Amino acid sequence: MNSPDSHLSPESAAERQLVFKVLHSTLNMLGSVVGRHTEIVLHDLSRPESSIVAIANGHVTGRRVGSPVLAGPREDLGFIAVRRAMEDRSGSEPVLVENYPTTAPDGRPLRSSTVVYRDSSGQPFATLCTNADLSGIAAAHACLGELLGLGAAPEPRHDEPQDMEQLMAQIIQQACPGGRALMKKAQKLEAVRQMQDRGLFIVKGGIEKAAAALGVTRYTIYNYLDQIRATDQASQQE
Repeated sequence: MNSPDSHLSPESAAERQLVFKVLHSTLNMLGSVVGRHTEIVLHDLSRPESSIVAIANGHVTGRRVGSPVLAGPREDLGFIAVRRAMEDRSGSEPVLVENYPTTAPDGRPLRSSTVVYRDSSGQPFATLCTNADLSGIAAAHACLGELLGLGAAPEPRHDEPQDMEQLMAQIIQQACPGGRALMKKAQKLEAVRQMQDRGLFIVKGGIEKAAAALGVTRYTIYNYLDQIRATDQASQQE
């Protein structure tokens, strides 16, 4: 994914700027009413190393404005939606992925939804995401407090943010912890699936890093992704 916007035409740049203004105000409005258990995040996909341009209730995942795109929940289907939108630019309508389970960086279960926004050329450039932490709703008083938005929101955690290279290396290492030496094709396919699910391939250089880690060419990674997509489509039709 290319980070600078200098290649955009003035019309496309103006179009994107307008959408970001609308989404920013929408985020602020929603963030004021949903309660402290629901995080709302606006990403600028042209700058993956610092993609978050607005966020409400960032304490849910410990993120803030300027955090990278890979620092969010695990098992996020939004990453797959972005990658597929990057590959298929035949339309400009938003892509919606609703109400799917994810996991916060500290292991708490979340429910998430993502909208991928595309410009008039079909290029995805923004995502608006919600991540709801439902763990506190087990107790009645906690449920009421969360739903009514009572009390001040917890202060965001100030963990030292990881840079993009660290996050990419972590994703690759966790997908193939034993190294590539004894990995069969099926294991490499599964590793690529895990990397895709965590968003590695929407970031510039992700394909090349995965190929180097698995000892294959970048074209083999693309072939694996095609096989994964075909398998997923076949299972959906059953």
